[in-house]
Amino acid sequence: MPYLCVSAVLFALGFAVVVTKKNLVLMLMGVEMMLNAVNINFAIFSKFDKSAEQGQIFSIFIMIVAAAEIAVGLAIALKVRKYYQEIDPLKLNSLRD
Repeated sequence: MPYLCVSAVLFALGFAVVVTKKNLVLMLMGVEMMLNAVNINFAIFSKFDKSAEQGQIFSIFIMIVAAAEIAVGLAIALKVRKYYQEIDPLKLNSLRD
C-alpha cells in the first residue's frame, strides 16, 4: 500500500530529525512528524477493521496528545532559553545550576 510507504518515510524523516538536530524546537517537530506517521497508520488500518471508527478515534487521541506535548515542550524550551540563553541540548548537561 502506498500509504504505508508514505507513513514509513514520514516516520523515518521524523526520527532522523530527532537524532541529528541540535535544536529543541526542531526535535519537537521531528516528534510531531513521527506522531503524524502513526496517525496515518491508524487511519489506514481502521479501513480493514470491523468497527472503522476505532482507528480514527485513536488518531484523534494522538492529535490531542501531540498538541499538549508541543505546548509543554515549547514552554520548557522557552524557559530553558530564558535561563541559559541557548537551547542546544548538548550544552545543557546540567539543569541544577
